[in-house]
Amino acid sequence: MKIRTFFQCCLLLLAIQLTACKSSGPGNAPASVEEAEKQIAKKRKKEAKASKRELKKAKKAFWKRQSKSARKSVKRNARQQRKIERKKKREGEYNWEEQKRWEGFS
Repeated sequence: MKIRTFFQCCLLLLAIQLTACKSSGPGNAPASVEEAEKQIAKKRKKEAKASKRELKKAKKAFWKRQSKSARKSVKRNARQQRKIERKKKREGEYNWEEQKRWEGFS
C-alpha cells in the first residue's frame, strides 16, 4: 500500500512539473522584438478599446439614473457656456496666463 501511494505521489508531481514547463515554453514567446512589440501594441489597443467601452457604459448608466430635468439643465448650461466662450473669442478676451505657448518661457 505504501509503495502504491508513493508511486501515485510521484506521478502527480511529475504531471505538475510537465504542465508548468509546457505553459512557459517557446510556443508562447515571440521570435523577434518586432513581433513582441506588435503583440504588446495589439494587447494595449484591445485594453484601451475595452476601457473606452466600459466608460461609455458607465456614463450612459449615470445619465439614465438622473432625472429628466437634471439632464435638460446640464445640456442647457453646456450650451450657454459654449456661447459665452465663442463670444469671448470674438471679442478678443484671452486669458494669457493659460496659453500653452507661453509655458516654455520664464
